[in-house]
Amino acid sequence: MFSKKKNESKIDYEQRELYENARRRTREKKRLFRHFVIFLIGAVLLIVLNEVIGWQQDFQILGYDWFVWAVLLWALILIIHFFNVFIVNSFMGKEWEAKETDRLVKKQKEKIALLKEKVEREHPLPENKKKPGPEDDNKPTRPLDPRGPINS
Repeated sequence: MFSKKKNESKIDYEQRELYENARRRTREKKRLFRHFVIFLIGAVLLIVLNEVIGWQQDFQILGYDWFVWAVLLWALILIIHFFNVFIVNSFMGKEWEAKETDRLVKKQKEKIALLKEKVEREHPLPENKKKPGPEDDNKPTRPLDPRGPINS
């Protein structure tokens, strides 16, 4: 009962990948929406602080009140976040990642094959004239004379 291995098929893996991808995208969109709501509340708060309460009302950057620059900078960050969620992830999602990985693996295999061919060309292995086989085992061999060859 405990020793049985679960048989996970490719379909289960693909369904799991699809689910995880959808969940990740949902979280990204939720965070973007939350960022937008916080931006609206924050921008209104900054305007109220400067205009209604009068906090740092005299502080200006390039002739504009400081809250204008803060809201513009925050809006730029929000636009980058939006661009990342809806534009970049559309072009560079899971499919793009898989294709790019396959392309790079293929490129590496081609380079390895070229290097292997180059090494074999420049440094060939010595060829064996005859490989010893089982028929060579039956030949009687003469022990070597430690005094050297006998000249007759």
